Amino acid sequence: MSGRKETVLDLAKFVDKGVQVKLTGGRQVTGTLKGYDQLLNLVLDEAVEFLRDQDDPLKTTDQTRRLGLIVCRGTAVMLVSPTDGTDEIANPFLQPDGA
Repeated sequence: MSGRKETVLDLAKFVDKGVQVKLTGGRQVTGTLKGYDQLLNLVLDEAVEFLRDQDDPLKTTDQTRRLGLIVCRGTAVMLVSPTDGTDEIANPFLQPDGA
């Protein structure tokens, strides 16, 4: 076994494409992936943060804040997904109010 660390993710296919990143603590950011390393540190350009709800900090709102060029520390990254080809759907497990 070599001493070199390798990530499970192959982020090369997402470079120069839009990605959504969820971070520990509930923060959520979208932007264009410009670079990454083996520790999963990410460089995002034209980054936009989705602000959290005041009442429930784990929920995001439609309000955004432009961040520009940022570095997401790899230890804080929980999820990386492409923004193209993903749609938000209604939760099929929620019970109707009348039930």
